[in-house]
Parts: sequence; C-alpha cells; structure tokens
Amino acid sequence: MSAPLEIEGPAAPPRSNGELVFAEPWESRAFGMAVSLYEAGAFTWPEFQAALVARITAWESTAGPDEPYEYYRLWLAALEDVLTGLCAVTPEEVTARTETLAQRPPGHDHSDDHDHDHPHPH
Repeated sequence: MSAPLEIEGPAAPPRSNGELVFAEPWESRAFGMAVSLYEAGAFTWPEFQAALVARITAWESTAGPDEPYEYYRLWLAALEDVLTGLCAVTPEEVTARTETLAQRPPGHDHSDDHDHDHPHPH
C-alpha cells in the first residue's frame, strides 16, 4: 500500500521534475512518518489530507505577507492533529517531545566519522 499523494492542489507536496523535494532532512522524516503510519493503518489518507488542508487553509488566512510558506511544517502539524485526534498521543506529549528535540544541538544526528569535510561542533 502506498499513500495516494495529490499531484496538484493545496495538499500536494513540493515536487521538481515529478520528484518529491525536501529542503531539510527533517522534512523527509516527517513525510516518512506520516506515510508509514498510514500504511500501518493508524489513520486513513482522507483523514490526513483533511487535517493537512485545514492547516494550510488556516496558515493562508493568518500568514503575514513576508511569512514564508513551509509545507512540511504544516504537514507535521497535520500529522500531530491526526494523532492527537485519535488519542494516539496527547497534546502535552507532543509539546514535551518538541521541547526535548529543540534542546538538541545542531547536527546531533550527524556522525563525525564520514568522508566529507566540514566542521563538527563538540
């Protein structure tokens, strides 16, 4: 089973030449979490799509002219909405986990022993 992703419309993920586009690693992880949970039967795709469209619509109605559109932040918020709606997690658990992850240093999940050059914070 594969998630029936929209090609066009507000819920359609960003694409380039037909391929999904992720600007940051966390975006692909958020995408993968939603698709994996759907494939595991945690929720239906129409439930997720409705939550995503609701988040996009809410953002469009409140966003300032200089506020960037961040599709995967809305995707992740929609996933949180679906999971809290199903009582799979509580809003407090989402907040606590968010705060824990926010305290991790940049590059926390990036190994020091690899074959390309750039500084690693220690």
